Amino acid sequence: MSSRMSHIQVLRYAGLFTWSLVGFPVYLVSLPAEQGGVPGMDKLAWLGLGCWVLFGLCFWLASRALGQRRVTLADHAMLVVMSASAIGVSYAAANGLGSVLLMLAACVLPWVMSPRAGLVWMLTSQLVMVPVFVSGLGLAWHEAIMQSLLYTGFAGFVYANSFVARQQAQAREEQRRLNSELRATRALLAESVRVNERTRISRELHDLLGHHLTALSLNLEVANHLVEGKAQEHVSQAHTLAKLLLSDVREAVSRIRDSDAIDMNATLQPLTDNVPGLSVDMRMPAPFMLDDAERAHVLLRCTQEIITNVVRHAQASTLALHYRWHDQGVELSARDNGRGAEDPATGNGLRGMRERLAAYGGEVEIDTRPGEGFALRLYLPLAAVAVAGVA
Repeated sequence: MSSRMSHIQVLRYAGLFTWSLVGFPVYLVSLPAEQGGVPGMDKLAWLGLGCWVLFGLCFWLASRALGQRRVTLADHAMLVVMSASAIGVSYAAANGLGSVLLMLAACVLPWVMSPRAGLVWMLTSQLVMVPVFVSGLGLAWHEAIMQSLLYTGFAGFVYANSFVARQQAQAREEQRRLNSELRATRALLAESVRVNERTRISRELHDLLGHHLTALSLNLEVANHLVEGKAQEHVSQAHTLAKLLLSDVREAVSRIRDSDAIDMNATLQPLTDNVPGLSVDMRMPAPFMLDDAERAHVLLRCTQEIITNVVRHAQASTLALHYRWHDQGVELSARDNGRGAEDPATGNGLRGMRERLAAYGGEVEIDTRPGEGFALRLYLPLAAVAVAGVA
């Protein structure tokens, strides 16, 4: 079973196990004094028990599918509730159990906040516990601060482990993305090799067989006028067979050239395999074949860039990629359900798409608003288009 669990799941279940252990002393404090509880603390400690339950619920929700879903405002809200609940446990039970729970909250911090903000949050939440150590445990202020910093060190260790887990998850995602791009590029290369080989064969048939059969047909036609009788009959039949063979060769060459197209379905599909946290709806016309390998490469790179940008920046869960024939070209409509943007900055990805498409007379249109996702419309002409700076 452990071999099928990721390190992220191990962190989550270890955190839930630790949370359950913390609940036992919290429950003992809430008992009446005659049953072993702390005198005068039973009613207030019940509040701490409620905070403990609330912390566990938020931790279970916040730690689900870490790294495989987008971070939302709800995750930040649950982090606030977790920290407040942990502090509430200590203040209600007058002990340091809340600091242990804050260590569990540190496990979620790297996935929700930037490293700097996460470290500040972790240190601040632990220092808030200093008055509890002074009033509840009877420590001096300098001892309480040292105690709080000690818990901060433990929390930092948990934070570092979770941060490393996040980096490993990102590295695996990058590796998956590179593998998908490699498979797509390999598929495009295989299609290009197939097309080039068929083109070479058709050229050889046309240039060699076609040329020699034409010369043979002309010579037989001349011979047909120079002979008589039985020989002329055989020469005439040979001339007819030569013309039929020449016609068959030309028809075969035409069929080969007509099938010299790249299957874009087989080329683009690997890009959508196993994209974590993103459901890709890719629709293409049937069949979806391109004669030009360079334009096929442009369409592949643009699709690859769109998927990469959505995974890295959009915080989206769905992406629609719809291809269709339009006005002697290919149109790609892409839309995600991510956070969108007020004024999208043109980074290297969008700039690269514009440059690739502009080289063939294509264009890119952007439509986005905050909270309404990001939409792109790409158009790639298939006919030769005269572009400034391009022959």
